[in-house]
Amino acid sequence: MPAKGIKDVRRRLTIAANKINGPTTDAAVYAVLSQGAAISDAMTPQDTGMLLNSRYAPQITQQARKTVGTVGYTARYAEAVHDAPGKLKGQPRSDFGMTSNRSRVGPQVPTAFGGGTGQGNYWDPGGEPGFLRKGFEEIKPAVPAILKAIYRV
Repeated sequence: MPAKGIKDVRRRLTIAANKINGPTTDAAVYAVLSQGAAISDAMTPQDTGMLLNSRYAPQITQQARKTVGTVGYTARYAEAVHDAPGKLKGQPRSDFGMTSNRSRVGPQVPTAFGGGTGQGNYWDPGGEPGFLRKGFEEIKPAVPAILKAIYRV
């Protein structure tokens, strides 16, 4: 006796596979990136708030049949701050003063040297070197639960 409903099973399996490969996987990657970025926000050093405010929302793309997600910062100095050793953590921010701006042409107008605001301590409040990496390391144990919730059948 021939089996009935094989075409229907195949059709439903194809629909389920396409859903998993598309919007469900996108949602899972987005959820993991969102959680990691949220934890990282608490560890991002905040002097003026520019670095924290430069974080962009998770972006999901398809590359060579793979779902790839990214999250990061658009501030030009973000990588330098992230990779800084943090030796100054907790020390007062120095005001580095003014440059002499000794120009051979034109008026000699001193300008702020930059680098220190003279307010608060380095890496405050709660800032950590490697903040983005540490945020994702912290959520690593929760990733299976996040994926289970997204991929539940």
